[in-house]
Amino acid sequence: MSADTLSDVLQAVRLTGAVFIVVDAAPPWAAGADDARTLLPRVMPAAQHLIPYHVVTSGACFGRIVDAQGQSVGEPVRLAAGDVIVFPHGDRHVMSSAPDLRPPRGPDAWASPPHPRLPFELKLGGDGAPRCGVVCGFLGCDARPFNPLLANLPHVLHVSGSAETGGGPLRRFVELAIAESKSQRAGGESILAKLSELMFVEVVRLHLEGLPPGHTGWLAGLKDPLVGRALARLHERPAHPWTVDALAQAIGASRSVLAERFTQTIGQAPMQYLARWRMQIAAGLLAGGRKVSAVALEVGYDSEAAFSRAFKKLVGVAPGGWARQRSGAPPVTRSRKERRGRPAPAR
Repeated sequence: MSADTLSDVLQAVRLTGAVFIVVDAAPPWAAGADDARTLLPRVMPAAQHLIPYHVVTSGACFGRIVDAQGQSVGEPVRLAAGDVIVFPHGDRHVMSSAPDLRPPRGPDAWASPPHPRLPFELKLGGDGAPRCGVVCGFLGCDARPFNPLLANLPHVLHVSGSAETGGGPLRRFVELAIAESKSQRAGGESILAKLSELMFVEVVRLHLEGLPPGHTGWLAGLKDPLVGRALARLHERPAHPWTVDALAQAIGASRSVLAERFTQTIGQAPMQYLARWRMQIAAGLLAGGRKVSAVALEVGYDSEAAFSRAFKKLVGVAPGGWARQRSGAPPVTRSRKERRGRPAPAR
């Protein structure tokens, strides 16, 4: 395991980018997207969770979360060229030329693009000026059994792409995405998908760097010198038989100080965090077809039975059931005689 805890989590939750829509709009215009649960089966059915994002390539516009009736939830965010807005929790939202405009065709005007070629192109509004360009996309990831990053992100992430605000690398990703979306070259869909993942990671890094002192949560734990070292050790060796004493000794801290600061910052005790992280690793291995016995050993359990009990307690389903759910295989059914311990007669 890598000592880069953020990268470790991003890999374990299987972050994946896909589906681009290039919007060319002139005022007045408004378009929205339904909540992630509604969009997921149509956009990325293999993912557990959907994260929509929008990159303003030219002009300016507004982004805001809305409720089921289309009413704004919180303040609209003004976006300029180079800005990125992300809705990590997949909230229903609207992008528009003015902060109070509503989409004319409901909340999912761009959720069903007209043709299969990527990137999709969508024209909104009239033919006048000033025009606004937006590149829209989605990121898929695992939300269960344990995604500490997703749980600690705000409902709206807005990052400026200007070099003055620290967004120089982000702006370069945006420029590459713009160029790729216009070129229509072979392999463009894959390039855009990878660029979306890179942009998301950069947005998260900028958000992390901007967290104020005294902030709590998993991201704040990465910044805390003591908690960050403890997280790195747990992620480096998740199968190690850690105790709080052993972890404190490994990072050069006292047991009481580590336990108190870790719990206050992360919101759970070190060994509770480790147990949940082990289940996230195990869930990925099971979904990949690994045997339950092998997964148990890989995440630090001496027996398959102990691992199965812990997995079901934390995840709510047995390891075998989870593997079938994630692989799409039909559930294993047995006859009444087999359930009673007697084999069914041959047919």
